[in-house]
Amino acid sequence: EMMLSESQERMLMVLRPEMQAEAEAIFRKWGLDFAVVGRTTDDLRFRVTHQGKVEADLPIKDLGDQAPEYDRPYVLRSALPPLERLPESTDCGADLIRILNSPDMSSRRWVWEQYDHLIQGNTVLRPGGDAAVIRIAGNKGLAFSLDVTPRYCAADAFEGGKQAVAECWRNLTAVGAEPLAVTDNLNFGNPERPEIMGELVGAIRGIAEACRALSFPVVSGNVSLYNETNGVAIPPTPAIGGVGLVADVRQVATLPFKTAGEMILLAGAPAGWGLHLGQSIWLRAILGREDGPPPPVDLAHEKQVGDFVRGLIHDGLVTAVHDVSDGGLAVALAEMAMASGIGAVVDESPPASPTAAFFGEDQGRYLVTAKLDAAGALFARAAAAAVALARLGTTGGVDLKLAHCRAISVEKLGQAHENWFPAYMVSAL
Repeated sequence: EMMLSESQERMLMVLRPEMQAEAEAIFRKWGLDFAVVGRTTDDLRFRVTHQGKVEADLPIKDLGDQAPEYDRPYVLRSALPPLERLPESTDCGADLIRILNSPDMSSRRWVWEQYDHLIQGNTVLRPGGDAAVIRIAGNKGLAFSLDVTPRYCAADAFEGGKQAVAECWRNLTAVGAEPLAVTDNLNFGNPERPEIMGELVGAIRGIAEACRALSFPVVSGNVSLYNETNGVAIPPTPAIGGVGLVADVRQVATLPFKTAGEMILLAGAPAGWGLHLGQSIWLRAILGREDGPPPPVDLAHEKQVGDFVRGLIHDGLVTAVHDVSDGGLAVALAEMAMASGIGAVVDESPPASPTAAFFGEDQGRYLVTAKLDAAGALFARAAAAAVALARLGTTGGVDLKLAHCRAISVEKLGQAHENWFPAYMVSAL
């Protein structure tokens, strides 16, 4: 019963016998229980005894690498047709306010501030940015991020699985960390339904392909199935938690603008800055639609651009970094402005559709800021790395001005972003 109980937080570890006293002393120091519950053997059997009686005796192989495997029938979803031509936004500023004040994109500060996120004073970067960073020894640190976009997975489980891994890898990269490994949390409906099993199969294939391409191995994880209410399954949600190594926490990159008068650059973007509106937040929040395929993930491109941006961070050539994801370029710029209280002007005109440029969710893109005198070095390095680098505008002022769209004050953006969640929780009481 004790072994099967899930009512307490416990840790199971294997120690060399001569380390028992030292380990127990550490546990006692922190007021934790410590007990020896078993020992390893060399006979490949797993035995459980209680008061001298054997309660279980099983072959280890049958519990591990020779465990029975399910091979359920599955059906992969057909690819969704591309979007037809969409109307242009009539007011980018108003659309941005609506997106920031939506359930999908509102600030989660109300949640994370209620938990200990300072970790004995060793938190270097708090939640709310691309990745959190914890100091672990001297100036060495670990970065953490947790990512998935269920609407992408519902539209195309394979691309959605790839995107979850790539987004996690990108968030760790954006703070200057070297991505190390992931743990997955695969949340799906009833796998006895072929279409749900197809989502699971597709997502796993996408995760595996991305992990191989990005050298980002899965080292642990869990699976939660049969998540349904009245026969309606949750969206496929293969959450990816990643960890990365920060060699020196004093050199981590952060997303807030640092000062006025700096260049804003977009790395890794297509010629139109952004092109893909399928399954985007703009499409969902403004037009009330969830149409088209999700943005494709080019893993070679992700690796190329991410390594380029990490190099800029390590060499001190950029002052702020933020990856571009949900909500596209407009939301990423707004997040950098809100985090700093400093505005920005995009004074370059979008090369293609303004709506797609500002709200498209093309993958593998980063926003960076830099001093004006770093322009030559940045563009030379981008050319050498074959990475697209476009100048968008300049930091400064108290408004965010997106090309020909009307200016919106950073204060108003912040109010929209911060107010939805607390208001919702009050209304739910």
